[in-house]
Amino acid sequence: MIGKTVLITGAAKRVGRSIARELHDAGANVVVHYRAATEAANQLAGELNAARAESALCLQADLVDTEALASLVSRTINHFGRLDALVNNASSFFATPLGSIDQAAWDDLVGSNFKAPLFLTQAAAPHLRKARGAIVNITDIHAERPLAGYPLYCAAKAGLLGLTRALAIELAPDVRVNAVAPGPILWPEDSAFDPETRAHIVDHTLLKHAGSPLDIARAVRFLFNDAPYITGQVINVDGGRTAHL
Repeated sequence: MIGKTVLITGAAKRVGRSIARELHDAGANVVVHYRAATEAANQLAGELNAARAESALCLQADLVDTEALASLVSRTINHFGRLDALVNNASSFFATPLGSIDQAAWDDLVGSNFKAPLFLTQAAAPHLRKARGAIVNITDIHAERPLAGYPLYCAAKAGLLGLTRALAIELAPDVRVNAVAPGPILWPEDSAFDPETRAHIVDHTLLKHAGSPLDIARAVRFLFNDAPYITGQVINVDGGRTAHL
């Protein structure tokens, strides 16, 4: 990916941060998008720029604000002159048991997990077509096998999975569009999953251990670098959990 530019949403922390490092290691210039994690984003960009001068840029935007998405793309082009790849990684995740769902939850979960990737891709599409680039959406194994208590999140991710396949058709043959669906990689920062629940989930994987953000980052790198004949597909990175869910 030497000399190419990749925009990664939600890149300041967690899985997005690992993806940014992995693609930067592959030679890409990286746009670190963040919403509120200013310090973490600046720290990561500083680290990447120290390794390779002027190779990382921080851009702030609230992805739920549709008008901000085109600006993300234009600011990327203004700085680096090109856009070769997009990772739709940013995501909200919280429980919404049926009966508790309100407009705010809808706007947050559908906005971050489905609406933003659609409109950001739409804004980026002309530049990605020109570069014959690629998109990777970060979905979830629960897009196809819903998790009890999280119907809205699961439906939003299912929408993103369907969108991945639809966009692969819309952008072919110029742009490849794929998805990576994590299993038990990083637990939420809240206490939604207690130790017993976590142990049960991990025990249900075939490999009997949790994965790491690097597992996701390597899958993303593979889809960008080593998969020229793959589009419209989803890779489940889940230790085999979906093999017998």
